Amino acid sequence: MNANPYRAVVITVSDRTAAGLREDRSGPAAVAGLRVGGFDCADPVVVPDGADSVESALRAALAEGARLIVTTGGTGVSPRDVTPEGTARVITREILGIAEELRRIGASEKPGGMLSRGLAGVVDADGGGALVVNLPGSTAAVGSGIPVILSVARHVIDQLAGGDHT
Repeated sequence: MNANPYRAVVITVSDRTAAGLREDRSGPAAVAGLRVGGFDCADPVVVPDGADSVESALRAALAEGARLIVTTGGTGVSPRDVTPEGTARVITREILGIAEELRRIGASEKPGGMLSRGLAGVVDADGGGALVVNLPGSTAAVGSGIPVILSVARHVIDQLAGGDHT
């Protein structure tokens, strides 16, 4: 387990990408943004759509010591868009303000942005925990969403580890 308190994991959720039918562009964009923001972040993990695959990937990232997990994809309204349902199985407490801000920004850029059902929340754990945020699978959503996440991520991670409010 990596002891870096600012370790991030990006999970791309897409049937087509997992099957090798489409290149993952949103995952690498998220990784690049997190790295620029000072997070230790490996290349994205790609999983097929489905609440079970999302839950498993989130739990694996947590077991590996991730303190920030960003998913891309599966937040819309199509039948296979169930990333929020898999995420809800893992997070302890929702942080509504992050998800609301991401939707606000998304809708200001494109009307379809208000259709994102993405969640944001924390996973409580002894000695720390993690922030988990769902982003839509478009590179535009990732480009506007990563700065929102970075604006609060270190503070959330520090708070989960018992840090003082600053």
